[in-house]
Amino acid sequence: MRPTRLIATFFGTGLIRPAPGTWGSLAALPVAWLLHVAGGFWLLAASTVVVFMIGWWATRIETAGSDDPDPSEIVIDEVAGMWVALWPVSLGAIMQDVPITALWPGWIVAFFAFRAFDIWKPGPIGLADRMHTPLGVMLDDILAGALAAMVVAVAALVLHGLMGL
Repeated sequence: MRPTRLIATFFGTGLIRPAPGTWGSLAALPVAWLLHVAGGFWLLAASTVVVFMIGWWATRIETAGSDDPDPSEIVIDEVAGMWVALWPVSLGAIMQDVPITALWPGWIVAFFAFRAFDIWKPGPIGLADRMHTPLGVMLDDILAGALAAMVVAVAALVLHGLMGL
């Protein structure tokens, strides 16, 4: 397998059927955990930026000359977007000085909110998706991740701040 295909499919995860985007999002979770354990929020955030840039490059190469600007097997965009969705969980774990696994409800909210925004593609997510370019492929998932991160942060505020749980 070419290195760009290995990257774009996140080590072949995008080849799993059905729902390769969901598999890519799930595969992003243990890697996010490893990054957080190894270096906390800042390593996860920096890795997200690196994966975005490498994913953009690999997607450009993998879609060159293709009629499909966003093949379903390309899931590196889901990995980057899922990591953005987990930023509040990682930051919250650091701020509270608890293991990131202690914030497991945040993981669940992040996953489902990210998948919902990635599938639904409201507002700017849909605009990025309709770019039909490698940047658009990556950007729509980053935006879906950002909206999911907001949902995670609001859920944490409501549950921990307002309700005192």
